[in-house]
Amino acid sequence: MPYMDTDEARSVLTEHLASYRALTYPELAGRVDTVETAEHRAPSGVEYQLEVQFFWDSKPNRDVRVIALVDDGGWRAFVPLSDDFILAPDGTFVGE
Repeated sequence: MPYMDTDEARSVLTEHLASYRALTYPELAGRVDTVETAEHRAPSGVEYQLEVQFFWDSKPNRDVRVIALVDDGGWRAFVPLSDDFILAPDGTFVGE
């Protein structure tokens, strides 16, 4: 089994998270308190597991925090790479 390449995993994570960044506030708010999972086989042959979690950032019906994690099912599953963003109700990204 090929080992996880951190740069490749980061690229997979960024690409996957971009699809969620393209969603509207109502679409993301509707996913709060859920988890979505996916698998992605990279050109290297490594099969990555992705998990995306949706939370209210501080108060209900306000900013939505989206956190994405990626690992290769090996030891990195204990310390996955992660990235996140926060979307405000007006459709702007908080802190960017």
